[in-house]
Amino acid sequence: MPWEVSLADDAPWKQHFRAQTILGTQIARAAPQRGLVTSNQSGVYQLCAWEVPSGELRQLTHRPEGVRFGWISPDGRSVYYHHDQRGNELGHFVRVSSEGGAPQDLTPGLPPYPTFGMRINWAGNMVAFTLADATGYHLCCIPVGAEGVLGAPQLFAQGKPPAICQALSSDGDIAVMASTERTGTLRGSLVALDTTSGRRMGTLWDGPESSLEAVGFAPVAHDLRLLARTNRTGMARPLLWNPCTGERTDLVLDELEGEVYPGGWSPEGTRLLLRQFNRAAEQLYVYDLERRTLTRLQRPSGTYGRTFFGPQGEIVAEWQDSTHPVRLIALDGETGLQTRTILATDSVPVGRPWQSITFTSSDGQAIQGWLGLPDGEGPFPAILHMHGGPEDVMTDRFSPGAQAWLDHGFAFLTINYRGSVTFGRAFREQIWRNLGHWEVEDMVAARAWLIERGIARPNQVFLTGGSYGGYLTLQALGTHPQLWAGGMAGIAVADWAIAHEDTTETLRGIRALRFGGTPQEVPQRYAASSPITYAERVTAPVLIIQGRHDTRTPPRSVELYEAKMKALGKSIEVHWFEAGHGSLAVEQQIEHQEHMLRFAYRVLS
Repeated sequence: MPWEVSLADDAPWKQHFRAQTILGTQIARAAPQRGLVTSNQSGVYQLCAWEVPSGELRQLTHRPEGVRFGWISPDGRSVYYHHDQRGNELGHFVRVSSEGGAPQDLTPGLPPYPTFGMRINWAGNMVAFTLADATGYHLCCIPVGAEGVLGAPQLFAQGKPPAICQALSSDGDIAVMASTERTGTLRGSLVALDTTSGRRMGTLWDGPESSLEAVGFAPVAHDLRLLARTNRTGMARPLLWNPCTGERTDLVLDELEGEVYPGGWSPEGTRLLLRQFNRAAEQLYVYDLERRTLTRLQRPSGTYGRTFFGPQGEIVAEWQDSTHPVRLIALDGETGLQTRTILATDSVPVGRPWQSITFTSSDGQAIQGWLGLPDGEGPFPAILHMHGGPEDVMTDRFSPGAQAWLDHGFAFLTINYRGSVTFGRAFREQIWRNLGHWEVEDMVAARAWLIERGIARPNQVFLTGGSYGGYLTLQALGTHPQLWAGGMAGIAVADWAIAHEDTTETLRGIRALRFGGTPQEVPQRYAASSPITYAERVTAPVLIIQGRHDTRTPPRSVELYEAKMKALGKSIEVHWFEAGHGSLAVEQQIEHQEHMLRFAYRVLS
């Protein structure tokens, strides 16, 4: 392997980071010539108005810390986003004209709030979102009148158990919340509310062992069919529910293995786009509701982000794989064959592809992962990567960080540990009330698999990951200290009790459910799951890259962990950056990767 970090400005690994890419694509339903894209064309991810016919992108936001999520109104005239302070996720929803200009505050009379995103109904006359404060969770509904005039926000209290707004009916009269009130766990029921009074109009529950999530109402006036999914069979499956009549239809898809997620409606409300995940490989289908037929689409292999029925019968998809950055492509609506590239991304140096692998964990559970190999013959120094979440899944996607490690002679393995989604209900829920145990068991088994196959050198396996993956990096360094050469944690939690105190109201309630109580109620669980508990046992060097304004993984727990590690004489360095939960600035991402490369090389030398 090369024994120097490649620092040239045109190094291939830096070109992977700098590739212009697009995320979060949307097309205005009633004005398909207008769209919204999150792009890094300025060097920082920002919201851009998209002239769909020409492909022109015009930057709308200019925040130094960037903007990741936005929503376009159905008429294409307005763009909404959450405006916080330096990435701390505490702020107000605002809107800006798609032609540009100053943002307008939607809720000027409210204190800053965290949220889980926004919903805009198909008619465009209502926006709704969830916010939380010390009293609990609230549904906030804001009517949008003629010429886009905003009405007064109305707040409807939902109580202490987490309840998240997930859908608005086409005419804006009904909001559907995913509520945990019945179970006292992260399993949810669906509750339909009148958006003018907050009155309950219907409830759907599949029992205490199951969970339901809403996707969206049919995009047709006065059509109250809600597309949702349930895991009552143990695997996610789609269903339709009318909250006013109670009528329910479950789609029978016994022939499909794995989990099937509903993706969305066709414009006329007669077809559904479905996404099947089987061992982290994705397949697209179209379901005809009138004929009750399922059609498998012959789409390119890889990973699909936002995928929806577009104009002229096409399917529009954000597509990527391990060697190609995200691009927007069009698929034939009948066959799924790619017909054209709608928004291209920069060409990048040739990368090294990932391959799907499976290994067995300590209890016999099969664990899936993605392996990339550098040039040459093994064994190699190796990177074991854990995704964030934990409710996420790593698929065949483009990762500049992974390619940077591969370019420098490291093997790279990223795993879908216990707690990951798309592998079934039992797999996801096994970590509840015992965070950091089964996930680390899977990490230990992944290391053994790398060594047994001659891929990794036993004394040169490094851990890395961001957010929950950063937490798992620190947890494994303390609970199995003899196995790792070093750990590089990004935006991590080191003490769950401290993080509980410092995080936002929205996340505080959800995390308490994951632990089965607050730190005051079940202190032993928080302690057993916290890396700071095992600081004395850590023997490998540690690098942490942490945001100063992060409220998801607040800085104080890392500050305390760093102080304890230094008092114990442990090798630790913390690099702080002025943003929140991760960086949206390309050059800062490169800087963070360089810190990790330099750290690993120092350890190896």
